[in-house]
Amino acid sequence: MKLISVNIGLPREAIWKGRPVRTGIFKEPISGRVMVRSLNLDGDEQADLTVHGGLGKAVYVYPFEHYDYWQSELPDTELTLGNFGENFTTTGLREEELNIGDRFQIGNVKLMVTQPRMPCYKLGIRFGRSDMVKRFLASRRTGFYFSVLQEGEVGTGDTLELVSRDENNITVADITQLYIREQDNLELLHRAAQLEALPASWRDYFQQQSRH
Repeated sequence: MKLISVNIGLPREAIWKGRPVRTGIFKEPISGRVMVRSLNLDGDEQADLTVHGGLGKAVYVYPFEHYDYWQSELPDTELTLGNFGENFTTTGLREEELNIGDRFQIGNVKLMVTQPRMPCYKLGIRFGRSDMVKRFLASRRTGFYFSVLQEGEVGTGDTLELVSRDENNITVADITQLYIREQDNLELLHRAAQLEALPASWRDYFQQQSRH
């Protein structure tokens, strides 16, 4: 499990459907080491803090393994690391293998898996495609977020070490499937609604769904 790119970016203005939009989705790989803090990486910011960033979304991670899929899906698009707005591009971490609540360490930085990424329209801005959000969600290749339990420095080439597995055994992929209602799995829905490592907004949503 390796960190193959660290990507940051400040919000900028882009034109989307004829209107200016401020977005922080444009991330570029950096060399050298960078501080990972409880809300984000140094030099990285989000434009709309009502839906991006925060303790449960401090670091967005995207598996490098998904890039081949997207290159075949979007053959005319030149993909570069950080293309999906991720802070960390990694190898060896897959949504179907990671439990919500799993804990990792990179050097002295301690991290916890919190949730999958649910894309907003700004992903379409990054790719210049209005269908990108729908395609991204349909692909199930969502990536995931880390919360930061202990701050510190990271850099490209660092190794991620699994410190502990969450015993509830609910994966990032399970949460995505429950959200898009692919699984009519009431038992899993009830378990997800009680999952402490999952942010409160997700637990509340699943509790409401379990009453229907």
